[in-house]
Amino acid sequence: MFDIVTIGSATRDGFFKDIDFLPVEGKCFMTNQGICLPLGAKMQVPQVYFLTGGSATNTAVSFARQGLKTAIISRIGNDVSGETIIRELKKEKVNTDFIQRDKLSPTAYSVIFLMPCGERTILSYKGCAEKLSFKEIPWKKIKTQWICIGSLGKEKNILKKIIEFAISKNIKLAINPGWQELIWLKEHPKWIDKFEIFICNQEEAAYFTDIPYTKEKHIFKKLDDLVKGIAVMTKGKNGSVISNGENIWKAGVFHQKAIDATGAGDAFTSGFISVFIRNKKINNKVIEEAIRVGNANATSVIEHIGTKQGILYKKDLKKKRFQNLKIQNI
Repeated sequence: MFDIVTIGSATRDGFFKDIDFLPVEGKCFMTNQGICLPLGAKMQVPQVYFLTGGSATNTAVSFARQGLKTAIISRIGNDVSGETIIRELKKEKVNTDFIQRDKLSPTAYSVIFLMPCGERTILSYKGCAEKLSFKEIPWKKIKTQWICIGSLGKEKNILKKIIEFAISKNIKLAINPGWQELIWLKEHPKWIDKFEIFICNQEEAAYFTDIPYTKEKHIFKKLDDLVKGIAVMTKGKNGSVISNGENIWKAGVFHQKAIDATGAGDAFTSGFISVFIRNKKINNKVIEEAIRVGNANATSVIEHIGTKQGILYKKDLKKKRFQNLKIQNI
């Protein structure tokens, strides 16, 4: 019996740091900000890092470092990148028996541009990650208390099938949806109430609720109305807002020196969920502890380049710097 099984993407990531981009502003960007390079120019890249990522691998490593028995369901290519991902997961004591091997398509790959402020822009090639197959998952062997869902790919109704399986086995569901999942849930809202925990960032919530990005309070109110379980909207350096349907919490962030924001959402998600796995009775105190752990994990991750280097072990949560987080019940 696993404590949790993560389902989602596995990628190889190339981080390109300190490129001389020109920052621009405009309504053509969802966040009103963008970056530009001169057309036809040859630009130098001062620093490059090659690491692994993807929603499923990031959360799986985080759950494992929290001492939880963890397995992963993802799809990799028959290539060096895929073997690197497997090797790293095994080193972290994540069960890789359910990972699918694709003989035709390569492992997913991302090019990530890192800004001096710690923000990033990602160019994502999905590769075989978007071909995750429901039929190739050995469901009879999946025995777990929780399932954490990330980016699943393009198979029609795969999210619905996973939800139905979880319901049939009385497995608790949490999701930090990718765009495909957001689109599907927006078109099929009746399935939203099947999740114990629903986490997304403000940009995703704006799309999901059809409310302009700048109208934060309106976005979260509608999100809270749609989600029957615990709704979480993360806001980067501006913290997060959380609701259990009865109470709303507004949380800040720990003091940090942001280097790379990539993987912060996965780090918050896995840290947050891990507290619920360890506590069968959920009350306000447990929710506030989940907020603290999620923020601590995300803070540590963005202080490193890559999605896994800063993931906390359970013992790290006792550090003094992660004890006092500003959380308001509003």
